[in-house]
Amino acid sequence: MSLKVRKFAAIDIGSNAIRLLTHNIIEEQDKETQFRKSALIRVPVRLGEDSFTIGKISERNEKRILDTMKAFKLLMEVAEVEAYMACATSAMREAKNGLEIIERIRAESGVAIELIDGKKEATIIASTDLKQLIKKDKAYLYIDVGGGSTEFTFFRDGLIKASKSFKLGTVRLLQDKVGASIWRNLEQWVKEHSVDSTEIAIIGSGGNINKLHKMSGRKENQPLSYIWLNAQYNFLNGLSYEERISELGLNPDRADVIIPASRIFLSAAKWCRAKKIHVPKIGLSDGIIKTLYNSTKKP
Repeated sequence: MSLKVRKFAAIDIGSNAIRLLTHNIIEEQDKETQFRKSALIRVPVRLGEDSFTIGKISERNEKRILDTMKAFKLLMEVAEVEAYMACATSAMREAKNGLEIIERIRAESGVAIELIDGKKEATIIASTDLKQLIKKDKAYLYIDVGGGSTEFTFFRDGLIKASKSFKLGTVRLLQDKVGASIWRNLEQWVKEHSVDSTEIAIIGSGGNINKLHKMSGRKENQPLSYIWLNAQYNFLNGLSYEERISELGLNPDRADVIIPASRIFLSAAKWCRAKKIHVPKIGLSDGIIKTLYNSTKKP
C-alpha cells in the first residue's frame, strides 16, 4: 500500500444544533495517518428548547430532525463515506420521547443513533488531538460547552486527574433551567481540583469559544486572555440580540448562546485562576471520527 484515502463521518445531535462532519483519512505506508476535515454542515435545530422546558421533543422539531437525518444519509452516500457514527447528547437523552424518535429515525432514514452520557462524551472528546496540546509539566482545565451540559476535565502531568459533566449548558441557561446549586457545585469542584496547581491554563471547545476566538482576530495557535474575554463578554452583553446579528454578523442561533457560554468560561477561569484560554478547534464530532477510525484498526 502506497497511499489510501478513507472517508468517515460523524453526526453530533446536540442541544443547540445538529452537525455532520466528514473527514478524509489518509493512510500511507511508514507514515503517520492524517485526518483532514472535508466538510462540516450545521443545522440549527434547537432540541434543548423543547427538552429542557416541556420535557419532550415537539412534533415540529421531530420532523426537522428526521428531515435532517434523511439529508445527512444522502450526503454520506454521495460522498461515499465508508463508516459513520451518530451520537445524541443531553437534549435527546432527557426528552421523554427521545428513544421513540431515535427508533423512528432508524426506521425511516436508516441512520442509527447512539444516546451517550456526559462521561462517554468526555471520553470521546479526549480521543482527539487534545493530548498533543497538553504539556507534561503544566496543568489544564479542559472545558467543552454544549447546549445542555458542559464537560470539565482536569489534566496534570499529562494525565486526566478528574472529569465531570454538569447540567450547565447555553440553551439550558437561556431557558433559566440552571439552579444556583449547580453553579455552587461547579465552583466547589473546580476549586477543589485546582488547589494544588500554581498555574492552570484552560483549553476550550465548542462553537461559541471557536467563534469568540475568530472574533478576537488571533492566530490559530494564540490563546485568548481572560482580560480580553471578560471585556468581550461585557461588550456583547451591552448589545441587544438584534444588534449582535445586524452589527456583528452573528448567526441568529449563535447571537444568544454566546453570552451564557462566555459566562461559563469566565466563571471557571476565575475559580481556577486561569489567565489563558487555548482554543484548538476540536469537539465531539472530531472525537467521534477518531473513535470510529480507531475501532476499525483494532484486530
